[in-house]
Order: sequence, then C-alpha cells, then structure tokens
Amino acid sequence: MTIAYEKGLHELGDGLFAYLQPDGGWGWSNAGLICGEGTSLLVDTLYDLRLTREMLTAMEPVAERHPIDAAINTHANPDHCFGNELLPSAAEIYASAATAGEMGNLSPEMLQTLKSAPGMPPALAELVEIAFGPFDFAGITVRPPSQTFEGQLDLRIGDRPVTFLELGPAHTAGDTIIHVPDADAVFTGDLLFANGTPIVWASLSNWISACDRILALEASVLIPGHGPVSDSSGISDIRRYLRYVQDAARERFQAGMSAQDAADDIDISPFADWGEPERLAANVLAAYRELDPGRPEPSAGELFMEMARWRTAH
Repeated sequence: MTIAYEKGLHELGDGLFAYLQPDGGWGWSNAGLICGEGTSLLVDTLYDLRLTREMLTAMEPVAERHPIDAAINTHANPDHCFGNELLPSAAEIYASAATAGEMGNLSPEMLQTLKSAPGMPPALAELVEIAFGPFDFAGITVRPPSQTFEGQLDLRIGDRPVTFLELGPAHTAGDTIIHVPDADAVFTGDLLFANGTPIVWASLSNWISACDRILALEASVLIPGHGPVSDSSGISDIRRYLRYVQDAARERFQAGMSAQDAADDIDISPFADWGEPERLAANVLAAYRELDPGRPEPSAGELFMEMARWRTAH
C-alpha cells in the first residue's frame, strides 16, 4: 500500500484512517481512526490543542457516521496524549497501566517553561527549540485514561474485533500496539519510527523483542507513531538499528570505553538517511545501563544534554 506522506487524514481502506504529520521528527506524531458499525476508536491525540483540534476537524466527516466513542494512548509521551481533553466527555480513554502511571512525568507547564528557560548552552537550546519550539503547551489540562489494562485487552469497535497488546517497557514503560486483524493492520505507536531514528527511554533489549512480536503478527499495513505508513519492512529496519546499536555498544563497553566515547565512535552511516541521528547518544546510554544495571539512570534533561552534545559534534 502506498499512502502519500502528506499532512492530514488518509483513508487506508477497511474503515481505517491514518492522520499523518510530516516530517515525523521531534513531536510530529501520527494518529489513527478505527471505524466500526456506528462508532470509532481514536488512536492517540497530538502534542497540543491546536494540532489536535485540526485533526478532529479533519475527522469530522468520518466521525459523523462513526462517532469517536473511545480512544487509546499508545504510550505516555506528550505528543501522543496532550490533546486528550478535546475528546468527547463520554469517550473512554484506554491505556496500559504502565502508560497511565508514566503520563504525569512531563507536565505541560514543565515543557512550556523549558521553551523559554534562560542560560541553556547553545547546543541544548537549539535542540530544545527543534523538539518543543513549534508547539504550544499553555492551557493544556492532561486528561488521564479512564480504563487501564495489563498485557492484552480484546474488545470490539462496533462490529469488529480489536486487540491492544502491551509490548513495553521498550520506547517507554508501557508501549501498546493496536492490532486490527480483519484489516491486517497494526497501529504501532512509537515502536515504529518510519524513516526516523528511534529513541530508547526504557529498554533496548525489550524493544527488539517487541519488534519480533509485531513481525509475528504478519500484518501488511503498519501505521507508525512517526513517519509514513509502512509495512513489515519498517519494523525490520527498526529492529536492525536497535540490534546494531546494542552490538556496537557492547563491543565498546567491553573495551572499557565510556558511553559518550562509544556514541562518538559508532558508525551510523548505514542509517544516514534517517532523521534525528543524535538519538544514538541516548540509545548507547540505554545499552550501557543494560550491560551495567548499577549505572544511575540519567534524567530526561541529561539525555537531552548528551544528544545536544552529540549533535554539535557530528
């Protein structure tokens, strides 16, 4: 299936829609809509209220026939849930329990303050502007999930079966995919960055296992959390990148290199056409934590500083 990678709502067939936001980089996430008889399930909201309103407006012609009675947040990153408050008040919002528990870690107020924080090193200020600058976090009230689950949840959207599969911790603590078997499709959340570099906030090795779980579903259509609509080749590419970083980091860890030196030393030219290459620095730190569980876990701020350093150096 070839779907133009253009901003807006795209019909995939079989009552499925993808809402795409090029270029898929920091914060520019996708969402989706799964329609059943007289109802629909929204997959994720967007990073701020303006973008989420634009998306819901684009979905109105479909939602008139298939009202949005439920939604799911695939994970807790704000670009997939900060628009929840704009959903109908009666709509159920689903998420894994781990996602719900992690959802308050980054508040809109924190991100809005970060955008204008004084005294940041220039390299960090540049990355913060790329990651957060285009978005408006003022006035957002984070609406939490109303229904949580662990592992797997099977439900029906009107007349069609849908399965939520929790595959985290991987990208985040509680990543969930949505399998729509009668359409041979999977909404992957951020377990798939199509044509973009993934970032490991939780577990690199579990993410590799999650890729295997997705591939085992043998779905022909994968709707990523970021980037163009893909197929199984997209998740195979993510698995290849993660395995490559894991192996390269292990080799340098065993040679006694620091994580910073390892990130500078690893050749990522096989992935030169992917966006956000600076995420390598965070991914190497994730690999080192798995090799040495006693290492302190860096904060999000420390990870951004290291990515900013790598970006300037490379």
